[in-house]
Amino acid sequence: MNEPSEWLIYRGAGEPHGGIEQLPPPPPWRDFAGRGAPDPDDADDDGGAVTDGSATRRLGGHRHLAELHRPGAEELEMINAALYLRRPLLVTGSPGAGKSTLAHSVAHELGLGRVLRWPIVSRSTLLDGLYHYDAIARLQDVQIAAHSAAAGADAADNVGSYIRLGPLGTALLPSDRPRVLLIDELDKSDIDLPNDLLNVLEEGEFGIPELERIADRLPDGEAEVLTDDGTKVTVKGGRVQCAAFPFVVLTSNGERDFPAPLMRRCIHLELGRPDHQRLATFVRAHLGDEAARSGDDLIAHFLERSRSELLATDQLLNAIYLTDTAAPAGRDRLADLLIQRLDRPR
Repeated sequence: MNEPSEWLIYRGAGEPHGGIEQLPPPPPWRDFAGRGAPDPDDADDDGGAVTDGSATRRLGGHRHLAELHRPGAEELEMINAALYLRRPLLVTGSPGAGKSTLAHSVAHELGLGRVLRWPIVSRSTLLDGLYHYDAIARLQDVQIAAHSAAAGADAADNVGSYIRLGPLGTALLPSDRPRVLLIDELDKSDIDLPNDLLNVLEEGEFGIPELERIADRLPDGEAEVLTDDGTKVTVKGGRVQCAAFPFVVLTSNGERDFPAPLMRRCIHLELGRPDHQRLATFVRAHLGDEAARSGDDLIAHFLERSRSELLATDQLLNAIYLTDTAAPAGRDRLADLLIQRLDRPR
């Protein structure tokens, strides 16, 4: 495409046209067509897929091309320290430094299954991560059963049908191997959540009061509940107690300080600014060798700017993908428009 307008799908002409059919495939990290499909690269020892394909979006569809890259010595040591000590790993760094990807990388290499992700927002509470009890649905079912002359007692006692474990609750289920839990962007939480996490992360267990209250009325004190994976598991006595402590990765952009009790219970890893080789590996994993070669000048320019500006590697990926796919005439200008500094209002 040589003319600047040739790559444009929406032209602002006001006339309907079929240009949407010319839209190329999405960037790999924004491809949702295979959502829920097993990732063939993440299989257990018997060849069965154990993830839902989300690792591909995080690690890159061409990640086999990035195998020559190895994390730094300090990064490896802190990750392994967290694994050995069964302590959460608090990872801080600038946006796009690879904090979230680290959790997926560990799960992929060690065959620990789908990463359980808990994205934190300002309204997140500890209960959101542990479980959700749908009291309204239960009440409705009891009323329907009563009006239909059905056995309402079953609906009243089958509380487990209205409980779904959250990512943290699912990670604490007893299993032979640890699950990987990503608590993403903890610094976006309100002031209480870091302190609220202390006891659960220290003890590796929690109770579900709705089940504890009726445990003596349940067969063998057991109830089936839904997990974050969408499967059903049995909870005995209304308590969830881990057997293997999960590998917990808490990420932060460094926008706030955390209380000392949380820091004491975590292994802290700070990811520095990536160098040229690491950025090239990152691009190669997502877009392939050719895109990494053609975007080498954009990587160098990105590194130069990042010395004095806050930038994210996601922006670099966007710029290389678009300039490589659409090949507009104003390549450098478009790349600069896509890579806007994040530390200054526009």
